[in-house]
Amino acid sequence: MQFIDTHTHLYLPEFDTDRDEVVNRAVGNGISKMLLPNIDIQSVDQMLSAVTRYPGICYPMIGLHPTSVKEDYLSQLDKLEKLVTKHKFVAIGEIGIDLYWDKTFLKEQLISFRRQIAFALENGLPVVIHSRQAFPEVFSVLDKFKGKILNGVFHAFTGTLKDAERAINMGFKLGIGGILTFKNSGLDKIVRETGPDNLILETDSPYLAPVPYRGKRNESSYLCIINKKLADIFEISEEEIASEVYSNSVSLFNL
Repeated sequence: MQFIDTHTHLYLPEFDTDRDEVVNRAVGNGISKMLLPNIDIQSVDQMLSAVTRYPGICYPMIGLHPTSVKEDYLSQLDKLEKLVTKHKFVAIGEIGIDLYWDKTFLKEQLISFRRQIAFALENGLPVVIHSRQAFPEVFSVLDKFKGKILNGVFHAFTGTLKDAERAINMGFKLGIGGILTFKNSGLDKIVRETGPDNLILETDSPYLAPVPYRGKRNESSYLCIINKKLADIFEISEEEIASEVYSNSVSLFNL
């Protein structure tokens, strides 16, 4: 079986002591590619360093995370956008709206989200959307781009079935990770309704580790656990679901 971890923050300090071992475990478990979402201008160098260290395995994205949208967001966006001419990125991400931690910069988050979607369209890249307690706001922005050839993924999807159907109808995949294994998440019922052709796998490591590692550091090798859970939900083999989501990921990110 072959996998792609479509969302891992491998470059963060949580992996500083054993990053090589983490990558080796991932590769040993069939994870052939690891896609790295950016956070802000400060995280770019660490992310690109990981891409250089693990060529052919790690692939970078570029974007400004909604929780990093502060007073200097326009300056950050200017700097981040200029990097597209210097490096090859697989997506614009992670971008979106987060109203869980702080609503102070909602206006700026909306402006930043719109601008980064427009930038993705200009560069023919998919978008990786972070939406936390903000599905109405996210959809209101996406609605402004109707008729455009926009695609991407709702990362760490936690919405309702209605949200899932709306996202899929807009041309988006659902990013499925450790939350799927949480006892009361209800995500299993949603993915059963949406079907495997609309899903891609991710870890969001070092966050959101699946059961039985919940609460501990997550890593890409645990993607196999998510795949097995999906196989159980759809009552098909692990090989079959792995092949489906792998194909979805390759197509979406043009890998």
